[in-house]
Amino acid sequence: MYRIDFNKLRFLICDDNPHMRRILRTLLHSFGAREVYEAEDGATALEMYTHYVPDIVITDWSMPIFDGLELAQMIRQPESKGNPYAPIIMLTGHSEKRRVTVARDAGVTEFLAKPISAKGLYQRIMNVVANPRPFIKTKTYFGPDRRRNTTNTYIGPERRGSGEVEVLQQPSLLEKARSTI
Repeated sequence: MYRIDFNKLRFLICDDNPHMRRILRTLLHSFGAREVYEAEDGATALEMYTHYVPDIVITDWSMPIFDGLELAQMIRQPESKGNPYAPIIMLTGHSEKRRVTVARDAGVTEFLAKPISAKGLYQRIMNVVANPRPFIKTKTYFGPDRRRNTTNTYIGPERRGSGEVEVLQQPSLLEKARSTI
């Protein structure tokens, strides 16, 4: 078990609802975070992302200008400004399997259905900090490995093809955020 010093992490919250942003900011502050930046739409979030280079992005799915899904896709461009490896936690009131799959395929690291709880948010953050998944780069995808269980013996229909696949180890947030206590 690790103790995480949230004060060492930078967060970007992106949600068009000011009440939801306040709830998230309050929760992050209660966990110990101090650097919490806020955006009310995807365009502002992308600008703030390139300027502040947050360690973790928490975004709503549905927003004006462009949504959280488009934001995730823009962050995951390997040639984009900022850190394309930053964990992205997607918030939404729509948690159907189809939406989770679409978010995963856009490069979202974790998915959290609204209404959120402090425990649910904390667990997602701990997971992206302590258990980062390797990143996969193919012709059509760049993002965290979409499979949580990586067994080499899997032979089912969703087995990754034998095309060119590059597996990249994501820079770990654990060393940055580990508490010295």
